[in-house]
Amino acid sequence: MNKPLSIALLSCAALLAACAHAPPTHNPMATWVPSPNFDERRPVIIVLHATEQKSVKQSLDTLRSANRGGKVSAHYLVGDDGHIYQLVDDSKRAWQAGGGSWGAITDLNSASIGIEIDNERGEAYTDAQIASVMRLLDDLCTRLNIPRRQVIGHSDLAPTRKVDPGARFPWKTLADAGFGRWPQGELVDPPSGFDPWLAMAAVGYSVRDRAAAVRAFHRHYRAQDDGDDPQATFDSQDLRILYALNASVFATTP
Repeated sequence: MNKPLSIALLSCAALLAACAHAPPTHNPMATWVPSPNFDERRPVIIVLHATEQKSVKQSLDTLRSANRGGKVSAHYLVGDDGHIYQLVDDSKRAWQAGGGSWGAITDLNSASIGIEIDNERGEAYTDAQIASVMRLLDDLCTRLNIPRRQVIGHSDLAPTRKVDPGARFPWKTLADAGFGRWPQGELVDPPSGFDPWLAMAAVGYSVRDRAAAVRAFHRHYRAQDDGDDPQATFDSQDLRILYALNASVFATTP
């Protein structure tokens, strides 16, 4: 090895070592009086996406580079064959949810783990994919202490902007394995005075755009795609499902 190269490598090594042992940054306006009572920021919800692209390779490129609409990322990507890729550390904030809300959570990127699933719009999900998604959900909920009911779709939190993971995503299969909310027991007509919009808000949906909220609800709970229908409304079965969901929300609320 020549001398200049050797010196350069040693300099890089010294710099990396210094960075590894650099003290944390503290606000110079304040007196640093450390407390041991803290931990890392923790995700409390998991958001499922569909890539809406043609291949894992294309999605890996998109999730790791700059794009026309800005940089995007996700914590995980699940391929057609069930292979799981991790792109962002669980403790970090991936740029995957964007604008939207779920219940009282308005910054989903900071509060969630994002899982992209390799899937073109309208394409059926593979058995291998769903098995891997459920295996990953089990790991994340167990290891990060995320409530298993706190699994939603991108369109649930952003009904005016997003449609993924779409009407063909098997939410009932996930619910049977214990992930996400699903109506339990016999579906019955709600009592007189039942307000579906209050029920939607209690589940987590934003109801500022009611037609968009209905379309998102239909994709999740009816496997129904209403397209961009501005007149999308609830039918009697929707109301029965909402009534059952509402009962489960209050049954699990501390």
